[in-house]
Order: sequence, then C-alpha cells, then structure tokens
Amino acid sequence: MRFFTLLGLFAIVCSAQLLEVGVHGGQHRFSRAALGSSSQSPDAPNEYSLDGGFRLGFRMTTNSDTFFGHEFGYAYNRTQLVFDSTGERQGMATHQGMYNFLTYATREGKRIRPFATGGVHFSNFVQPGASATQGGGSTKFGVNYGGGLKIRVSPMFLIRFDVRQYATPKPFPLFNRTGWIGQTEYSAGFSFFL
Repeated sequence: MRFFTLLGLFAIVCSAQLLEVGVHGGQHRFSRAALGSSSQSPDAPNEYSLDGGFRLGFRMTTNSDTFFGHEFGYAYNRTQLVFDSTGERQGMATHQGMYNFLTYATREGKRIRPFATGGVHFSNFVQPGASATQGGGSTKFGVNYGGGLKIRVSPMFLIRFDVRQYATPKPFPLFNRTGWIGQTEYSAGFSFFL
C-alpha cells in the first residue's frame, strides 16, 4: 500500500513527465570473476570465483525531456560461488540497486525507442548461508553502462530489452584480490506507463 501511495505522489510531482514502472528477468554472467585466496602467500592460487545465473528485478523511469530519462531499479541475481580447486558450487544471492541516466535515439511518443544508458549501482554479495536481512553480505559500489530497446505495444504498455555491463570491486576479505568484477546483464521486461 505504501508503495502505491508513494508512486501516486511521485506521479503528481512529475505530472509533466512520463512515468514507467516495470519488471524484468533474464540472465547475468561474470567476467574477471576470480575472487582471491585464503592464503597470504603471493604465489597462492585463486581459490574462489563467481558464476552467473538468473536475474529478476524492477525498474522505474521518468522521462524528463524529449530525449532523456532517469531510472531507478533493483535486481536479485542468483549467483554461484565456485571453489576452484574442487569445482564445487554453492548458490548465493547478489542484490543490486541502481540509478541510470537514459538517452533515447527517438523522440518521446514514438513506438520504438532505442536507448543508451549509464549510471551507478551497489551490489550486495551475500555468501552461502548468510542473509542480507540480517546484515550479511559484502556491499560494493560500482558503475554500469549499456543500451536497449523499448517497444510500445499498447497505449499503456511496453516491452523492453536491455544489455548492460556492470563493473564492481571484488567482494569478501580474501588475499590476492585485485581488480574489479565484470557482470553482463541480458534481460527482457514488461512495463506500464502514465
């Protein structure tokens, strides 16, 4: 109920803007996913890595200009923690919250709108057996960019397709941890707009 009240107030404040609210799902994949080792030795082999899985989330967009918009979102990513020496995998969660700026290739009101996007996000990597609601996980802030396509299918609904690349510092207090993780999102979604 609170969500819909806030959504209504937000729509009044943005009455001259187009508001889109939708859900999306898809897959995510990691690159540069070696996390490090539990040994302090600089020669210690990597022991832990991440592997991708499915992704579910929602996005809310306000298009404040003919060619520009602002987007806020959340996504739940099902992730696998891989023990490199044995190949064993354990399921874990990665929660993401984000803000993105959108630039459209066509004017507001067109049926098909390709877009480019860039922004900032946080990722909360929750180790197997831990819970984000109990303060578990390792939160890192990063940047993301990508693009997509929105296609209006009726006066109030649209479908969208996104491909985005996320760059995030590596989580967890491990040794020999260098660089950032790359994460690629492939998703499709359904939105309604006012």
